[in-house]
Amino acid sequence: MTYIDTFTIGDTVVHVSGAGSPLVFVHGFTTTAEFWREQVEAFSSRYRVIRINLPGHGVSPRPAGRDYSIYSFANDILEVYRALKIDEAVLVGLSMGGTVAQSFTLAHPSLVRALVLVGATPHGLGDDVNVDNVLKAIDELGVVQASQNVIERSFGSVASRELVEFAKSEVAQTPAFVAREAIASLNASDSRAHLSKICVPTLVVVGKEDIITPPGESVILAEGISDSRLEIISAAGHFPMLEQPQVFNRVLTDFLDSCDSPLSHTRGEDLSQQAV
Repeated sequence: MTYIDTFTIGDTVVHVSGAGSPLVFVHGFTTTAEFWREQVEAFSSRYRVIRINLPGHGVSPRPAGRDYSIYSFANDILEVYRALKIDEAVLVGLSMGGTVAQSFTLAHPSLVRALVLVGATPHGLGDDVNVDNVLKAIDELGVVQASQNVIERSFGSVASRELVEFAKSEVAQTPAFVAREAIASLNASDSRAHLSKICVPTLVVVGKEDIITPPGESVILAEGISDSRLEIISAAGHFPMLEQPQVFNRVLTDFLDSCDSPLSHTRGEDLSQQAV
């Protein structure tokens, strides 16, 4: 069993395990650090695994007087870097966390050794979860039911009921006022004109059955970031790191190993059609 330290840093609750080069994980909209649970054992033997609960998500504080925007979340990551004395890290972002990670990398390129974008987009979310539909669902159903309905559509065809129920219980923790502000900021975010400025090695991962952030969005990311590769994981939806953890962990391990190799920098257009 891997020992896990838990710290409150500003408005985030951060779980830290292992030792070595920092590997920072950022979850998505209404999800939590527990969505990276399958990566803890797999990577803590080689890396300092840092899983951030963004403000208002999971067990983190949710003060009413702060922003819950992509820009503010990127600043929260910077505060975690400073508190944990991180000079440089591999930054891994899921969905909205991928948008936050893009924003952070563009603002602080010297702090990002490599970037991993999982089920991410360069602009908002896929058509299935646009801001108007989400806000309407929150108004009509309440935030818990609205968030859980999105979870029901987020998994691929082979996901177990137990896994879906786990995810539904996690997203129930995010209050309505946080969800409203976060989804509006996410849908307003647009990095398409700036992708060429991301110069660190980048892995783009997406589930083949993802309807929340469809694979076409990941293709745009991989084509826009020059030093990138795209991996499409079969039999997975929006959460490949949970649905196909062994495959995901192998893909991530291969990428991390390549980042340590002086011959690793192969252009994205050469690697953007891989499927596993």
